[in-house]
Amino acid sequence: MEKPASPWAVLKHAPFARYMTGETISMLGTWMQMMAQSWVVAGLTKSNFTLGLLNFASGIPMLVFASWGGVLADRHDKRRILLLTQIVQIITAVSLGWLVYIKEISVWHILIAGVCLGTSAAFEMPAASALIPELVGRERLRAAISVDRSLFHATRTAGPALGGWLMQVMGTASAFFANAASFLAMIIALFTLPSRPVGTAEEEAQRQTGMSEGWKYIRGDRPTRTMILLLMSITTCISPFFMITMSNFCRYVLHVPEEKFGILMASSGVGAFVGSLWLLRIAGQHRRTYLRGAAAIIALAMFGFSQARNLYEAMAALVFMTGGTSTLFGLANTIVQERAPDALRGRVSALTGMSFFGVLPFSGLLVAAIADSVGLRQAMGGAALLFGLAATAILYRYQHACEEQPVAGKLIVES
Repeated sequence: MEKPASPWAVLKHAPFARYMTGETISMLGTWMQMMAQSWVVAGLTKSNFTLGLLNFASGIPMLVFASWGGVLADRHDKRRILLLTQIVQIITAVSLGWLVYIKEISVWHILIAGVCLGTSAAFEMPAASALIPELVGRERLRAAISVDRSLFHATRTAGPALGGWLMQVMGTASAFFANAASFLAMIIALFTLPSRPVGTAEEEAQRQTGMSEGWKYIRGDRPTRTMILLLMSITTCISPFFMITMSNFCRYVLHVPEEKFGILMASSGVGAFVGSLWLLRIAGQHRRTYLRGAAAIIALAMFGFSQARNLYEAMAALVFMTGGTSTLFGLANTIVQERAPDALRGRVSALTGMSFFGVLPFSGLLVAAIADSVGLRQAMGGAALLFGLAATAILYRYQHACEEQPVAGKLIVES
């Protein structure tokens, strides 16, 4: 019987530990700003469609530039790519914070900031996803992803709560300035990381190929393809409500005040953190069972959240919903990363990321328009049912895909 090791043992690798330290501090600031910005936007507009439009502005650059980001991540030094993206995010955070401080912030300012951040994320996401395997090796990849997700969701718990407290004590702008300062930790960590080891001649030749090789691999590997479809189903049915309309739901449906909004957002991180801790303890032969269970929990919790009448009911539903999404996202990404060839990992990461960032702009607009038309509660309930049906069909396909193709197909690059 497989006995999983402690996920934290991977932190004995000093470069990975330094990177995780920088990322944890940086993500604390990011969650603080996300919560503060969501609250600012909710004060500027009651329109769910406007919220969807703002998300659309940040998501379109991801769709346009993520392919280039994946190619650059495979060909060039990922540390330099990440350094440049941190600088862009610092400038954006300081600019938004100053506009909030002088009370001149408008929707169009946030629209422009969204385009800048979306462009930055298009290059940051594939580089960051492909960097972790270089720091720990393929044999420790599952542990590294588990720790990465656990720390990510721990900051998702602490960041909004800390941001809510900071906004109450020092004003809303302070959350933006704190985020700008937090990127310095990541920059310091990146300067300490070693460069990528040179691979075989075949691997280095693959790194110089284009994005079409990433598409070719995904088309030929059915388990990877079904996991991407599963992530797209979450992005279509679940993520828009959490990422886009949550502030309006809390402010205008539940009538949650500013300080309790931070607590509600922090509670969503509790379930996500617990879900991420399960990842390393799930043996390979049990993954399909956990995927099905996580999908069922997400659908039921989403419906429960749509019916919540007060803060505490909403918190309970969010704990289960984010626990399920954390488990499902973590398992799907682990499967994709474990199967991906090293030389194509940046491009595969970019295409996998597009299942979220490339779909969310469009699903966000659609969901926001539906919510404005029929109401947030009704839209959430319908989305929960649709996700349950889609996940059932996709996981049925995944089972057959694994039986037919248990090992990832080897991509042959013609000279």
